[in-house]
Amino acid sequence: MELGTNFAARLEPFLLMSKSAKGAAAAKLIQDATAAPGVFVFAELLDMPNIQELSTSEQYGPYFSLLQLFSYRTYRYYLENEDSFPALNSAQITKLKYLSIVSLASERRVLPYSLLLQELKMDTIRELEDLIIDAIYLDILRGKFDQKEQQLEIEYTMGRDLEPGQLDKVLAALQNWASTTASVLEALDKKLVEVAEHHKAVRRETELHEELCAANLKEVQERLKESKQSNRKIGQYPTGGSGAGDSMDVDDPPAEGNVKIRNRNRGPSEAAAAKQQRKRNRI
Repeated sequence: MELGTNFAARLEPFLLMSKSAKGAAAAKLIQDATAAPGVFVFAELLDMPNIQELSTSEQYGPYFSLLQLFSYRTYRYYLENEDSFPALNSAQITKLKYLSIVSLASERRVLPYSLLLQELKMDTIRELEDLIIDAIYLDILRGKFDQKEQQLEIEYTMGRDLEPGQLDKVLAALQNWASTTASVLEALDKKLVEVAEHHKAVRRETELHEELCAANLKEVQERLKESKQSNRKIGQYPTGGSGAGDSMDVDDPPAEGNVKIRNRNRGPSEAAAAKQQRKRNRI
């Protein structure tokens, strides 16, 4: 749930009473509304006819200024113009300090402790942090302490009533924000197109690289296959045909039996001559 969504409902009873309250009763109504717990927006009450009548009253004019103070001004403004307002009680002072933090947060996201202590006229950091913690629990703002850097980092705040004449400034700021946002979106769209084109180019380059690798791998595999087939052909020996003439037959030495057989086949004269020759060899 967004901050401040129930603040308007808290103001409703005071709006009903303002329809019949005049003079002192209307002044008392303003005192009660500015001190009431949970009531932090006052624009509708400020626009009520009976309340507007107080702005021209010398006696009750300060109460109308008091309602303006709580609508869109700060605690510093109160201190600088204290004589122009009725005396504030402790509940009103605390509420005005809450609203002052919201106003400061509308100007800068990071609020140094030194600035807050000065604007809220507080003496110690512990007192300041307790005030901020209470404001967070009341859904007036969201943020976190940076105790190392001594500052409050604002995340979100409720919206305060607009001071007369401030609407034009807000509209100008919104128009400037819209223009800046449009420029940022245009730049982002352009960047997204560039990223998409780059991604497309990278993907295409990757596909071409993968196709080239696949082609190279296929070529290498074919070459290996051809090399294996060639090696197999070289390692085979022919078993007949024209290759028979290339081989040489080596005669085995004749066995002793064969010598004897051959000797038997010789004639008597040949055997005697051979025997005589062997004797000579021995001598």
